Amino acid sequence: MLPSSDELDLAVEVFRMLSDGTRLSLLWCLIDHEMSVGELAETVRKSPASVSQHLAKLRLARLVQTRRDGNTIYYRLDSEHVRQLVLDGVHHAEHQGTTVPAHHADAVISLPDANGAKA
Repeated sequence: MLPSSDELDLAVEVFRMLSDGTRLSLLWCLIDHEMSVGELAETVRKSPASVSQHLAKLRLARLVQTRRDGNTIYYRLDSEHVRQLVLDGVHHAEHQGTTVPAHHADAVISLPDANGAKA
């Protein structure tokens, strides 16, 4: 059964938000911890104003949440679903290259050669 048209429209909006390199970089930065606008701006090498605009869009799309501590606003991913979506997108892209993706570096195992012996 297909998702409803409303669900498809929302999914399209999520993918639209992910189609911008800066926004995807910001989400990647938030994979494991929350960060402030200033920290994010420094990490992605963009102006705080530009980062704030991108974060506002991500917040409207319900991909990030905020927490205020005094004058500082911290951003975090909205859910584990967002985290998994970002991870899967980046990992899929890594698999398009000719080298072992970074996320597999720890999991490289010895495979049997043509004679069945492990290298």
